[in-house]
Amino acid sequence: MIIETRAVEPFLKNGYVLGCEATREGVVIDPGDEVDLLLRAVEDHGLTIRYILLTHAHLDHVTGVADAKNALGAPVGLHRADNLLYEQVVQQGLMFGLRVQPQPAVDFFYDGQGPWEFGRHEAWVYHTPGHSPGGVCVAVGRKGNADRTLFVGDTLFAGSIGRTDLPGGDHATLLASIRNVLFQYPDPTVVHSGHGPATTIGREKRTNPFLI
Repeated sequence: MIIETRAVEPFLKNGYVLGCEATREGVVIDPGDEVDLLLRAVEDHGLTIRYILLTHAHLDHVTGVADAKNALGAPVGLHRADNLLYEQVVQQGLMFGLRVQPQPAVDFFYDGQGPWEFGRHEAWVYHTPGHSPGGVCVAVGRKGNADRTLFVGDTLFAGSIGRTDLPGGDHATLLASIRNVLFQYPDPTVVHSGHGPATTIGREKRTNPFLI
């Protein structure tokens, strides 16, 4: 599977382009301020994007939605519990002293776990609240294969966990999401987070100071 990651200041938030090598279909996850770099990666790989999938609706994960949708024509998906946050992205920006543009309405809410297919791959969505009410994990794998690669937004980081001091955050709920959803995956499972480097489930079980 093609995996491209891009991040820019001020938030250094990871946005992702995933693609099927065989069919050149793909998805974009969490387009933010790095959206131009994500679109360039889509073009470089010759991908047709089927979906724009959002792990949650904090402003750094959604400020590129309008540009991505205009360029790609792909529908935007979000968990319903984060729609209020999404609709208030301008107000979120004001909290950080930033001018943020309104984003287009969400096209669909995750009405179950999926899958959302792109080529020979599929994305499954699991609710992982705590960082935000509608936070999700996107678990991606090849059709017919149980192995998954996780895209977890700001739920879990290499050596850390998501903040819970923003509106809608809850520390106990976040820990439960990590232990009851993410930690059910095998230890070798690769985890791509909203910020920072990739890690694995096993590494976080053994070394994450918030979880051991």
